[in-house]
Amino acid sequence: MPPFDQPRFRLPHGARADAALAVGTFVLVAVAEGQLLRSGEGSTPVRLASWMLIVVVCGVLLFRRRYPVAVGWCTALGTGGYYLLSDTDGPLVVVPIVALYAIAAQGRLQAAVAMAAAMVIGMFAGTFAGAGDINGTAVFMLTGWLVAVVALGTVRHGRAAYAEEEARLRATEERLRIAREVHDVIGHNISMINVQAGAALHRLKKDPAQAEEALGAIKAGSRETLRELRATLGVLRRVDEEAPTAPAPGLARMDELVASAKLAGLTVRIVRAGVERPLPAPVDLAAYRIVQESLTNAARHSGAGRVSVRLSYEDEEVALAVEDDGQGTAGPAGAGGGSGIAGMSERARALGGELAAGPRPEGGFAVRARLPYGMT
Repeated sequence: MPPFDQPRFRLPHGARADAALAVGTFVLVAVAEGQLLRSGEGSTPVRLASWMLIVVVCGVLLFRRRYPVAVGWCTALGTGGYYLLSDTDGPLVVVPIVALYAIAAQGRLQAAVAMAAAMVIGMFAGTFAGAGDINGTAVFMLTGWLVAVVALGTVRHGRAAYAEEEARLRATEERLRIAREVHDVIGHNISMINVQAGAALHRLKKDPAQAEEALGAIKAGSRETLRELRATLGVLRRVDEEAPTAPAPGLARMDELVASAKLAGLTVRIVRAGVERPLPAPVDLAAYRIVQESLTNAARHSGAGRVSVRLSYEDEEVALAVEDDGQGTAGPAGAGGGSGIAGMSERARALGGELAAGPRPEGGFAVRARLPYGMT
């Protein structure tokens, strides 16, 4: 038997909520005024003025989202005038209280405090004018209500501002992550393509076979660049698009980095220590990108011929060390003109690890990183 779905009742919100509140308040006040009409009390001009104030106060509530402060003052003054003219103790005061909350919830604290103070002063004035329905207790209770309304509206604004700032920070972090991924993908692959293209031009006449091999590597590298770039920018796809099916790069693809570096003229040696284990996806990706960026720097900037990559699987972290025999510099990335080492350091810190990069005393350049298995 199929389940019976009960319709869920949803309260109106937005402009519909304002309209429902305005109509409901008007009906309640109209009922109270109707009883006064049946009793025959009061003069006709006073009754007409009271009804006009009721219509104005309830009607302007529909515009509170566009003109919150103006609507707040209009409802406060109109409600005060209504209570001075009419002998009916109707619920019209609900309208200015709602408008006051809306002003405070929008962060306009000065306007909300000024409006609340004006309403309290108006109540005091009514007490001194000898209004029978207004006394010290009523003024005290109204003051407490207004303070509570302003406080609730301010808290609501603070929570909304916090949520907006948090969403902005998340968006900024995501943009930085995407920029870092794009830099790593483009920086490594394009650098390798550039080196391989130079090698192909150099060997084109002397050794056509090696030149052809380099051109094939350029073709494969450009295809890999496009694939990784599509996967990286996949987070910006529309909701109705399919998710990328290719796995994120990791240490399992180290052989591809070694093959690419070999075509660029580097001799890469990989040394593994400890018991290999599957790494968490963020740690695996960060380790891959650090090795990738280090090989890019070695091929493009340091003029190295040999590179050693050591992977050590320890109890709580994986340690990486990429050392070359070049000129002991990382080029622009290490001299402040690029973002390669900075991006690697950010990756390590984001996982609770650390990264150090600099020239070695015996010559060459070294990048050493420690990435904990458990992210902090």
